[in-house]
Amino acid sequence: MSNQQNGSLPDFILPDSLYTETIREVHSAVEHDWDSLRQSACQTAAGRALWKHVIHDPLAELLAGETYLKKLYEKIKKDILNNAKEISGVIIAVRTLWFDKGIEAALTSFDGGGAQVVILGAGMDTRAYRLSCLKDSNMFEVDFPEVLQMKTTIVEAATETTDEQKHQLMMAKSLNRVAADLREKDWLEKLQESGLKLNKNTVWVLEGILYYLSHSNAMEVLKIIANNCTSAHTVLLADFMNKQSTTMSSSNFHFYSDYPDELLPSLGFSDVKLSQIGDPDAHFGLLHDPLNLFNKLRNLPRSLQTHPDDGTPCCRLYLLQASGAPPNKTIL
Repeated sequence: MSNQQNGSLPDFILPDSLYTETIREVHSAVEHDWDSLRQSACQTAAGRALWKHVIHDPLAELLAGETYLKKLYEKIKKDILNNAKEISGVIIAVRTLWFDKGIEAALTSFDGGGAQVVILGAGMDTRAYRLSCLKDSNMFEVDFPEVLQMKTTIVEAATETTDEQKHQLMMAKSLNRVAADLREKDWLEKLQESGLKLNKNTVWVLEGILYYLSHSNAMEVLKIIANNCTSAHTVLLADFMNKQSTTMSSSNFHFYSDYPDELLPSLGFSDVKLSQIGDPDAHFGLLHDPLNLFNKLRNLPRSLQTHPDDGTPCCRLYLLQASGAPPNKTIL
């Protein structure tokens, strides 16, 4: 795809591998058997695939599937033709790049000894295959069993299932997929059974997951991660919706925090940093127009629920980095 933000219409050519029998069968099941929560994983993959001029994710097209690729492409095409100030998918692109950068920075901050990276609600995440900074890290992906099985099937099809080719494709030191539901109380236990060490430096990645949980479930997940700060150097990377953002899809979005930078310290995290889409560390050259929605919101007090100019809801996405460590360890 060419440069959407410059107003040029992207090329759209689906890869032949999308039409193999295995891939078609898998995506047929996704469309007919999965609920909207599970399908959102493929929608995110479509965003990464169609913003491939800034995100290197060779597996994204296969994981997204034809239906979600076409839907997002049509939205992008319409945005470009209408000279929209925000192009569809740009939030996914910026968010993905912010988390990529955050993971690399967190791993660099650890004082040697290797590390663990846990992705909760992993969906179609492929960082284990595309981030070289993970070469010394043990990766854990947590999601519903059918989501992880679908991804495994497609990745194996893409690599022709030979151990040698999978090894060449893998960037992380190791990868464990853990079938668990974050709404249940046993997900941490399942992680430990799969090899997670609570006394080892760990990066916890919660990208596009918290707001799908109920308030009680989301708070429990955050408290469990915060409690781990007493055992090992812990870094949390997460995105939060404010209250107004959850109204965009009340059936899917539940948990919100208008001030996550105050919430996280109350749970035991320190060194909390909040960014918004469009901030200097969260635009990656994709949001130049000062009049686009994200830049307009950045200049308004966070306490405002509606925009004073047009009365539209102030829907914000906050990107949070937080950390913690036992008393005898220094946070770099």
